Amino acid sequence: MPPVVLCMKEAPTSIPLEAESISPDLFVQRSQAEIEAMPVALGNETLRLGDFFKVEGERSDEIVLEGCTGRVKWIGSGMTRGRIVIRGDVGMHAGSYMRGGEILVEGNADDFLGVEMEGGLIRVNGSAGHRAGAAYRGSKYGMQGGTILVDGNVGHEVGAYMRRGLIVIKGNAEDFLGAMMATGTICLFGQAGIRTGGGMQKGTIICMRPVDLLPTFAYDCTYAPVFLRILFKELKQLGVECPAQADGLVRRYHGDLADVGKGEILIAA
Repeated sequence: MPPVVLCMKEAPTSIPLEAESISPDLFVQRSQAEIEAMPVALGNETLRLGDFFKVEGERSDEIVLEGCTGRVKWIGSGMTRGRIVIRGDVGMHAGSYMRGGEILVEGNADDFLGVEMEGGLIRVNGSAGHRAGAAYRGSKYGMQGGTILVDGNVGHEVGAYMRRGLIVIKGNAEDFLGAMMATGTICLFGQAGIRTGGGMQKGTIICMRPVDLLPTFAYDCTYAPVFLRILFKELKQLGVECPAQADGLVRRYHGDLADVGKGEILIAA
């Protein structure tokens, strides 16, 4: 079945467009006319998807978005199947609560990418904003499964309150990477900001460059973990080019000792 193609007619300027209806779960059983009639929100107005997008195709769980979609929010929220390809940037909350399927962003992703997701795969060819794979404010449960791959840089508090899953960042990360995380794995190829792992209870943060750690992390040993070779082998199968030192020695630190203190930060030696 060919994909449903959504081509943006005119991008919103002052107010972002909220389009939770753009989801493979909702498109797969709908005709073109029904897709065009699906609701979207612009401020306090409820409008039609067809008012903003030219729709081609029907009854498919694969969606392709073209045009200036950088101010379109909630794309793929809660999706459980299929694939979304965004040929450009994407707005806030893309893939939030996601439970399955795949989202490919060929540009940059705004804040709250994959927040509280439980499964599926999100790939970003550019950079991502703040709190990717994290929890919404007031929630104790961040990302609980799935994989987020970001080729560029990320913002603050990525992976905060993370419970399970994998986040791979090929660029740099800003402050509080993996803050308050309970379990899960974050792999950072670039440079980390300050307070990495602050308040983490369990879980693993892997850093390929030196990190200025909080004093509440204690050095354990230098070794070559077997699981890292397995992880980087799987990443290569996903098309992720890993650093040369990925299979080498790491220095292990445990913390945050101001909390439970059973998390670990592995820094390439």
